[in-house]
Amino acid sequence: MKKFLFLLFFTISLFAKELLVFAGSASKPPLEEIAKKFEEKTGTKVRLVFGGSGYVLSQMKLARQGDIYFPGSSDYMQIAKEKNLIYPKSQKIVVYLVSSINVQKGNPKHIHSLQDLAKPGIKVVIANPEGVCVGSYAVEIIEKNFNKKEKEQFIKNIINYTSSCSKTANAITLKQADAIIGWRVFAFWNPDKIENIKLKPDELVRIGYIPIAISRFTKDKKLAQQFIDFVTSKSAKEIFKKYNYLSSKEEAYKYIGKKKKIGGKYTVPKSWLDGF
Repeated sequence: MKKFLFLLFFTISLFAKELLVFAGSASKPPLEEIAKKFEEKTGTKVRLVFGGSGYVLSQMKLARQGDIYFPGSSDYMQIAKEKNLIYPKSQKIVVYLVSSINVQKGNPKHIHSLQDLAKPGIKVVIANPEGVCVGSYAVEIIEKNFNKKEKEQFIKNIINYTSSCSKTANAITLKQADAIIGWRVFAFWNPDKIENIKLKPDELVRIGYIPIAISRFTKDKKLAQQFIDFVTSKSAKEIFKKYNYLSSKEEAYKYIGKKKKIGGKYTVPKSWLDGF
């Protein structure tokens, strides 16, 4: 009997469908819910590998595995295209992201502006701009808005680089930092512990978006497309909406109060890539 059950389980496992998704952590809370619903609907197991968008892209490339690439911004999807790691025609935009200053609930350090992050004694964390999209957006904002003296003090205030969006948000949740430059949605991941300080329209350089595409390494392109269709469906959009993601560029413009460039690619200056 035990032998029969083992053979039955082994046979089922051989034919069980599975998708491997390499995802930037910018989509973590809603994507976990969406993947679970996809599993319930289709019987397909969805394995999610989260991390910085650049880091999970490297993992996918080195392992030569994966069905879906789901980075946190257009920057790394562009890199994936240039390296021929995804099917370009399969790409879809899922939601939009806007940069924000995130602080501890109640704002105990009284941070009200971008310039406040350059005050002596403020503990700041940003994501590693070498492999995490929200970190490169932070650098781009600082380079645009700070003079030399402000930038030098801001860099002195940085206590750490983090390796993903979720770890960047956790720096506030765990009270390791007084402030981060993250995404506005971080405050809706953990509203009891994080709040936003909105950046001025002219301080923002561009609006980010989360794209999704089929990996060149997929062994089931049809199933991968089915997953993309599900992620971009009305029911999945409702899950993103629950976490206050912006579903259109018009929503992003309205929140900001001004039209800004959508997506694009930013080259981080080498001086920021030494790490902490």
